[in-house]
Amino acid sequence: MKRFVLMALTLCLVLACTTAFAGKIDDIKARGALVCGVKDSVVPFGFVDQDSSQLVGFDVDICRAIAKELGVELQLKTVTSSTRIPMVVNGQVDIAAATMTHKHARDEVIDFSITYFMDGQKLLVAKDSGIKSAADLAGKKVATVKGSTSEKNIKTAQPKTRVLSFDEYPQAFLALKQGKAVAVTTDSTILLGLKNSAPDPSKWAIVGDYIAAEPYGLGIAENDSDFRDLINKVLNDLWRSGEYQKIYNKWFGKDTNYYLPLTWQMELWP
Repeated sequence: MKRFVLMALTLCLVLACTTAFAGKIDDIKARGALVCGVKDSVVPFGFVDQDSSQLVGFDVDICRAIAKELGVELQLKTVTSSTRIPMVVNGQVDIAAATMTHKHARDEVIDFSITYFMDGQKLLVAKDSGIKSAADLAGKKVATVKGSTSEKNIKTAQPKTRVLSFDEYPQAFLALKQGKAVAVTTDSTILLGLKNSAPDPSKWAIVGDYIAAEPYGLGIAENDSDFRDLINKVLNDLWRSGEYQKIYNKWFGKDTNYYLPLTWQMELWP
């Protein structure tokens, strides 16, 4: 009897260990779908296309390439700057592809891929505002988004400004339009999307030197090196094959409203 109980306990332990160490790749393939968390109001990274009513954008296409490598369907879930990390941690999404800057503090909670997009934080202001840099924001209100690095960065750059934080960037831009803030601050490409999606883009200007560098990483759950390695290999393969550049030019090329020259080099592994 004791031998039977010991064998049963051993079997349970083996099964528990197998479950504990089953990687995300196995889960995704068993499910038949990669679940990516993307934003739905950040042009051109993740937004709802007016014609198709579908989520589209640069981050969506990067997720689609990873799903293709895994041989599964792509499922999208909407995240915000404040929900993207919790949704990775609790398993609601496999990847957060959501304009997320890779920071050491975030490494304590989730893991990141290599940098898949490089940007920097700037200011969006009314063209006739006279504001040229963070130095001009002393005693003034600036709008940004909750849970973003921009919240902390702007206070470091200009401690005398008052930060108004919103759930989404369009809300921050609305505060600027309504005169509740004199600037919106975040990554320059996001500001470019806000500016050129407005009915009157010529009224707005993106100004100043970079307040902070913003290297974007894909966020995943901690302690799954196989999944992280697969993602990094896909990113490397996309770059080497030229497919990354095609995706980039689709959203940021000269023929778009969000032109941003590709001036950085992805970290490539032999």
